[in-house]
Amino acid sequence: MTFKVIEDMVLRSHLDTIGSDGIDSYLLARGRFRLAVLHGTWMVNQMRANHDLGILESLILGHAYMAAGLFATGLSGNERVSLQLSCDGPVGGLHVECSASGEVRGYLNNTRIPIEAPLESFDTAPFFGSGRLTVTRFTAGAEGPFTGHIELLHGNLAQDLTRYYALSEQIPTAMALSVKFDREGLVSGAGGLLIQSLPTSRHYLVLDDKVSVLADGDEEGFEPEEFDRTVERLEEIVHGLPSLGALFAEGATQSKIVRSHFAELDPVYMGTRAVEFSCGCNRDRFQRFLAALPASELDDIKENGPFPLRLTCFNCNSEYAFSRDEIGALG
Repeated sequence: MTFKVIEDMVLRSHLDTIGSDGIDSYLLARGRFRLAVLHGTWMVNQMRANHDLGILESLILGHAYMAAGLFATGLSGNERVSLQLSCDGPVGGLHVECSASGEVRGYLNNTRIPIEAPLESFDTAPFFGSGRLTVTRFTAGAEGPFTGHIELLHGNLAQDLTRYYALSEQIPTAMALSVKFDREGLVSGAGGLLIQSLPTSRHYLVLDDKVSVLADGDEEGFEPEEFDRTVERLEEIVHGLPSLGALFAEGATQSKIVRSHFAELDPVYMGTRAVEFSCGCNRDRFQRFLAALPASELDDIKENGPFPLRLTCFNCNSEYAFSRDEIGALG
């Protein structure tokens, strides 16, 4: 993989002043809820640089990268998860995957989303249209991958993924995703939040019109009235949260956000996971791909080129060039 240089000096200076990326995990309310807070400003900026994206494209793909990172907090070892979205809107679809170690990669089908008029808001629904969201988990010990599907309802990735959790996996979940742009259109902050009830809850939380938690049961040892009050307070806290992207742009850390806004729910720190833009592609892998082509196709390339032959990885936009002599030595 080739990491393209982030050339804007103002942005580079800003990135040097904020904390590193990562996902902090906590238990809330005596283990009744799981909270994960993701800082992804570096990741989203490197993604944008590699894929050469505009503001709208960086917003949509950045949301998908952070969502995949939050999904992967439940994985371990060599497990991974992929998010695939197909739609009839200008986005055209996207594909993102994340490993248990927090390596995220992926792409938009349309890296130049057509815009008929200047953006008046960051409402992404008009750019998705109708479509389907597919989540695939590759888990250790399973006979095969687990795949769940839902039809897009909101055109907002956080809302549709919350709905996916409720319908396909029956896990009460809340998700929020945020990318903050400065006046020059640079990504100054990016963050995400995931809350899950463990194992069930009794209400439906609506969090600033973007995320929600489905709730439908009781837990032994946790009085229903007390649980009701906790859910209501959690709703108030999340409703009152400033933009996560703005908080990280201002230098906040995951632990500071949790201490400032969730302290009364007795958060218990469980650990930190890495999250980063990373792809396992390399020149040798693409060379082996070329060598495995049918003889007729390889002979045609040897004879007609073009040279140098340039191959691009969709997931990270890294380019690998092969000379005539290198192609001639294959097969």
